Amino acid sequence: MSETMNDIQSTDTIDREGDAAADYIEEFLDICDLGGDIDIDVRNERAYVSVSDPDGDLSRLAKPDVVNALQELTRLAVQSETGEFSRVILDIAGSREARQAELANLVDQAISRIEGGSTEADLPPMSSYERKLVHDIVSERGFVSESHGEGRGRHTVITRR
Repeated sequence: MSETMNDIQSTDTIDREGDAAADYIEEFLDICDLGGDIDIDVRNERAYVSVSDPDGDLSRLAKPDVVNALQELTRLAVQSETGEFSRVILDIAGSREARQAELANLVDQAISRIEGGSTEADLPPMSSYERKLVHDIVSERGFVSESHGEGRGRHTVITRR
């Protein structure tokens, strides 16, 4: 029964994170005088806040560095409101899907180097969320990956099985 209670508490916490993040993003968009439809979802035990762009106003906010910076600000706002560390994921105008396609391309290039004779291939530093996506892509391709380094220099190294 305690696992069920923990699951409920976890779901409640994730829901609170998603609501707080959506409120923050909505206020941010209002201040910037930008439109956008906000959806909240739960994926991989994280709140996932997605802002769609029906009017095409969000192209500048959808750049990877801007999304990452805004995600960090959103996490801080959520943490300030809930008092707990937040792992909320923010997607603006499909930026996460586009980034996942870029990461898949990076992985494919790295695998080509390994198949061409390299023993391993290093990818550039990236966030923990992106490294998780890379690990999943690498595994799907039948290779192995590990994270190396610390802080902003943490990156993924791909090798054969």
